[in-house]
Amino acid sequence: MRTSVILFSVLFMLSATSCATYVETRPAKVTVIKKAPKHYKIVRVKGKRYYFWNGNHYRKTRKGFVIVRV
Repeated sequence: MRTSVILFSVLFMLSATSCATYVETRPAKVTVIKKAPKHYKIVRVKGKRYYFWNGNHYRKTRKGFVIVRV
């Protein structure tokens, strides 16, 4: 009886742990543009406001404009 309880406890502990022990995340490379050019266009996509110029969509943030995928 005692060995079956120990065996059950060990099996439970091994199945409850995850295989992944460490996940490395890399910071995203984001380019912030401080000032928009004169000929930008405001575009609305699904109710959200984006700025379009040079073939890219940008979102306005506190620090400037950031490229986004729409």
